[in-house]
Amino acid sequence: MSRIQNNLSLTPQILLQAYSVGLFPMAESADDPHIFWVDPPDRGIFPLDGLIIRRSLAKVLRADRFEVRIDHDFDAVIAGCAKTRADGAGTWINPLIRQLYRKLFDQGHVHSVETYLDGALVGGLYGVALGQAFCGESMFHRATDASKVALAHLVAHLRAMDYQLLDTQFITPHLASLGAIEISRNQYHARLDAAVPSGRFEVVDWSNRPAYSGARVLEILSQGPEPQN
Repeated sequence: MSRIQNNLSLTPQILLQAYSVGLFPMAESADDPHIFWVDPPDRGIFPLDGLIIRRSLAKVLRADRFEVRIDHDFDAVIAGCAKTRADGAGTWINPLIRQLYRKLFDQGHVHSVETYLDGALVGGLYGVALGQAFCGESMFHRATDASKVALAHLVAHLRAMDYQLLDTQFITPHLASLGAIEISRNQYHARLDAAVPSGRFEVVDWSNRPAYSGARVLEILSQGPEPQN
């Protein structure tokens, strides 16, 4: 990891270049004005055919309990992700990161998936789309299953668009319970190179993505593992 001393030199294009070689930025805290680059020795990813949908979540999806939208309110999603969690853990999303990802969102390189309940935003996630890779950054929830539903919709859309890689950066017990696995840095870089041809950062418009029903999401994901108890 290397700390950036001059944040004024960091641009959205440099950020995209960093992602293309396996780096991502973090801050020590929301109050730290600096960021550092991370390329962990072990990387968390979601195999796009391996998302685990347990029966309880499948029931929530079929019932369409949540309204799901794409790129509707990115600012609210990153704000939700940046809040201190219920367990008291802080956030690595500082103002510089929020500004940079907002610029990438405006350019069409960052996307958010949001879940709403009775018109209120209750969960969501965001990440960087690069070639046929989606680098997940963070997700949050204020209602049970809200972020899991967002993740299921994300994976369904990525599969429908022939994406090859869904990066989760680090693996946690929660992500592992949903099917995330850990691979080595070298394995990750090989998959990234295959998914992101050198220098190709074309924008893929997600604004016209269809609003999938939960049943359609389960249909798209049906080639993965069967719902588990």
